[in-house]
Amino acid sequence: MSRKMNLFLAGVVALFATGSLHAQETTTTMYRGGGYDFADTSLIPAKRIPQQRDFLNSQYDFPSKPRNQWEIGLTAGLLNISGDVRSKSIFNQPIKAANTLAWGLHVRKAWGYVISTRFQYLHGNASGYNYQKSDGYWGHSGNPYNTVGGGYTENVNYSYKTSVSEFSLQVVAALNNLKFHKARNKVSYYALAGVGGLLYNCKVDALDAAGAKYKFSSINTVPTSGHIYEDRKTINKALKDMFDGEYETPAERHDNRPWSGDNTYRTIFTMGGGMQFRLGKRLSLQIEDKITLTNDDLIDGQMWQEQPATTGGKTTSSMTSDFDNYNYFSVGLNVHLGGKSVDPLWWMNPLDYGYNEMKRPRTAPTSKCDLDADNDGISDCFDHCPNTPGGVSVDSHGCPFDTDGDGVPDYKDKQLITPTECQPSDADGVGKCPEPECCKNRAPVKEETCGGIASGSVAFTVGVSKLSTNAMSQLNGLAASMKNSPNCKAVITGNGSGNKVEQQRSWERANSVINFMVEKQGIDRERFIFQYSGMGDSNSVDFRSAAPGEEGPSTKAPPFPNLNKK
Repeated sequence: MSRKMNLFLAGVVALFATGSLHAQETTTTMYRGGGYDFADTSLIPAKRIPQQRDFLNSQYDFPSKPRNQWEIGLTAGLLNISGDVRSKSIFNQPIKAANTLAWGLHVRKAWGYVISTRFQYLHGNASGYNYQKSDGYWGHSGNPYNTVGGGYTENVNYSYKTSVSEFSLQVVAALNNLKFHKARNKVSYYALAGVGGLLYNCKVDALDAAGAKYKFSSINTVPTSGHIYEDRKTINKALKDMFDGEYETPAERHDNRPWSGDNTYRTIFTMGGGMQFRLGKRLSLQIEDKITLTNDDLIDGQMWQEQPATTGGKTTSSMTSDFDNYNYFSVGLNVHLGGKSVDPLWWMNPLDYGYNEMKRPRTAPTSKCDLDADNDGISDCFDHCPNTPGGVSVDSHGCPFDTDGDGVPDYKDKQLITPTECQPSDADGVGKCPEPECCKNRAPVKEETCGGIASGSVAFTVGVSKLSTNAMSQLNGLAASMKNSPNCKAVITGNGSGNKVEQQRSWERANSVINFMVEKQGIDRERFIFQYSGMGDSNSVDFRSAAPGEEGPSTKAPPFPNLNKK
């Protein structure tokens, strides 16, 4: 007994020692600033990139939720059954070979800053005995005390050992990561609830090592000292000397419960709470208490709980039926796994971004080096081209790329590679090479027109801004015609100007069409003219060829972005 207690305490000390080895990490890397770089697109999964792109282009107020790490944890602790027979822990268990130790393994994933789910497997043993004599077994023909060794004819002392295997899926709620005056938690408190399945196998110690019935009548149960505590000690010592701790006899089982081999299956409900202590970048220490509700009265092998009662001055016993439940108190070590991910979100403060934005206007720029007026990533003190249009790629001097060096930036250049001998180019970046002798007398080439880009309309489902499969097929044809007319632009017009909702949805649908053509078809965004609040069908987006000389922006800010919040 002393050896088991020492082993358990040594394990707890080892977990705390591991925490001290990693304590320095928390003050340098994990808690500095309390958050992460909200503009880091490498942390965003592909399905949330469109929202992140709109956020970075100031078209949406909220950054995308980043990937966050998974948690895998291993726990060990004490398993105690609350039932008809008194449960005994490893610290006060006098019966040889009995124990109440258990271990668990879980995987946890956060779906938001508060809610996460956890899958847990738990295995262990629980045991107990009654120092009082009992006779409630007489009313149950299936109870082993009625059949083992020819059956008992005297009051007995119950003694059981139950093996438990539990699978459960739990919803875990973080309770304290929403902080108004602190960047990050070092301790996380949580509550949990879940459902699952239980396999249990209960056995009782009804026979001695020779296979004979115990002589419970030999144990002196008549108080002689006048002190209940002293009488219990006397009985406990006698039981310890008598029981062999083999638990050789199957306990009573239900006839109408599903069985699996020697095990009985039950559907269970779990609830509990705990706390986690951050030890390092990827480690945390966990202390938790979890209760499992079984809806079963034979987890400890006995159907009736016998209660002392006094009638007419004489002590008798009454029996009550009550379901058995069990408690798992544990200490565990958790590891966080996942590359290109932030910490599990229950460690993060969702107010980080809001506080960063609130304090930004207060800090006045001290020089041009603190400003980037055209938002191209190059500060104004180094930007040789301070008015670069949005979305244009720039070099280290902040100027648009000019691949052929003809003085016309690539985003305006209609002849991307102009030979040196054909320069200087015109305003469109087209060179002026002398016509070869062989071609001077050929018929003039008809100037390209944009009639090949047909007009059309893309239909949307009512209230939806996402492109349907039919709409994508229709836009494939528009993409083909624009590729055949590389110098032509297309006008994309979202319809609907009746109210704020229609205008915002008109913008969203036109934006979806242009994003599809740019991202999926590879058409340069500058070849589109973005319009919305048209007068056509409010559930459609029109497209047509741009008229000669017609110009317009390829991106626009949403008119009423806050409507999405509602």
